[in-house]
Order: sequence, then C-alpha cells, then structure tokens
Amino acid sequence: MKSLLPLRALLVTGKGGVGKTTVTASLARFAAAQGKRVLCAEISGEPGAGSALGAALGVASLPEEPMRISDNLSAVLLTPTPGHQKFLRDVLPVRFLADAAMKSAAIRRFLSAAPTFPEMGVLYRLLDFVRQKDKLGRDLYETIVVDLPATGHALALAQIPSSMLRIVPSGPIAAAIREGLELIMDPVRTGTIIVTLPETLPVSEALELARGIGQHSIPIALLFVNRVPLDPFEDHEREIVRALIEKTGPTLGARTLERIDRARHAVARLERETKKPIVALQEVWLEGPSLAEEVASLMGQATET
Repeated sequence: MKSLLPLRALLVTGKGGVGKTTVTASLARFAAAQGKRVLCAEISGEPGAGSALGAALGVASLPEEPMRISDNLSAVLLTPTPGHQKFLRDVLPVRFLADAAMKSAAIRRFLSAAPTFPEMGVLYRLLDFVRQKDKLGRDLYETIVVDLPATGHALALAQIPSSMLRIVPSGPIAAAIREGLELIMDPVRTGTIIVTLPETLPVSEALELARGIGQHSIPIALLFVNRVPLDPFEDHEREIVRALIEKTGPTLGARTLERIDRARHAVARLERETKKPIVALQEVWLEGPSLAEEVASLMGQATET
C-alpha cells in the first residue's frame, strides 16, 4: 500500500456495492496516518445532498470548500461550478467579470448541461487543488483521494478531448483540458484504484473496467479486493474439512467454506488476468467511520501481489 504514497491523485472507482466509498475514506486516513497532507474528495453534480463519503468520515455532509476532518486530513465536495468559476477567474482579465458570469442562471445551466462541461469543471477543480501551495511554498495537499461516483466516470474524464478539443483546439479552454489530462494520465502523479469483491461477477466487471481504463491511457495503480472472508485453513486442512462435509452431509459452516473457495478463485483469476498489483483485505464487521478507520489500519499491514 505504501507504493501509493508518492502519488498526488488517487482516483477510486468500481461498481456500486463493492465498498468503493469506504475504501476511499480508508485510503485517505491511511495516507494521513503516514504523515501526508490529504484531501479526500467526493464528486457530485450538486451541493447540499447527503454524502456517503462524509458518513464514512464521520460528518453529515461535505461542503464545496475543504473542511478539516482530523490531523492531516480534510474533505471536500467536488462539483463543477467552483471549477468553472476558477477557470473563468484564471482566463478573464478582471475577476468580477468571472463572478458576474457565474451569477447568470443561464450560463450556469449551460455549463452544467452542455456535454463534457461538467467533467471539465470537476477536472479543473481537481487541478486547482493540485496546484495550491501553503505559506511555506509546499503542496497544500500532498495526496488527493477522489471517490468517483460511478464506474464510467474515470472514462468520462479521459474522453473529454475526443469531443471538446475538436471543438476548441486552442486557447485557454484547450490548455486547461490538456493540463488536466496530463495530470490524470501521468503514472508518476496519478493512479486509479479499482475496487471489487471476491466474487465472480464483480471480478469480471473489474477486469472489464481495467481494460477500458487502460485503453484511455489512465494509469491503474492497483486493484483492491474488498471484504475477503477470513481463511483459517491450510490447503491440506481444507481438503480434510471438505471430505468431512461430503461424508456427514449438510454441516454448519459449509457455506462459509464455499465462500472462502469462491474468494480464493476470484483473487487467483485477478492475478492471472491482470498484471496490476492486487491488494486483498479481510472482511471487517463494522459500520460508518469505525469501519473506515479499521480498514485504514489494515492497509498498513497489507501486501501487494
């Protein structure tokens, strides 16, 4: 897991229900515990809604400006509007013109609804956080962990140039897009973490997602297998238990053994079909912030395969 610490941006993605948000919160807490100045971010189209990431971090909701969660750890809601406003402030000669433009309901509706513009706003907001410095001239946030809202969002960020740069091939908009894409496609600064479960269908979906992300040149840092059941058996012990079950018939715990076997096969398939590092983390029976904190502590002990 410590191989992630040099990266500036960690983009966490995966299908719904695999624990993606918990992994995001845990990664942020893990990096903060290692002494990194961390910003944990959730992408949302609108402010003010309930926040799954906020709940995992122990707060009711996340604001559009970073809020302090604990030592070395802040959290924020990434929405397109602040990114659009920051972009306009950067390119317009007078700041009040940008502020006036963003006060226009028609302009805000256009920027939110036009194809690729919401992604551009989120991307520019992320880029702005990467650029920010503290009073000592250091990166204000050394590590930015982003909870992507859906499996395809990482792909949507990468597909911006296919449409936007054809329309606007030069000028400040094109320059901003290229700078943002350089960030998310740079394996030295950025890594995508694909979260999955140790089951057949989630693993198939994770492998499909990995192929799609790879085709768009977004670096994959690792695949994270969440909720792996505890396996207390050596190989020969497992065979003994299986033979006993076959001999005695239905036995309490037989389904648990089947689940352990499925998990072993699922992780083995990931190892066969991808050359990316894999981290498997044991199942934790907790909820909310306690779950994220416990998983963060386990990350410090996890090894990559």
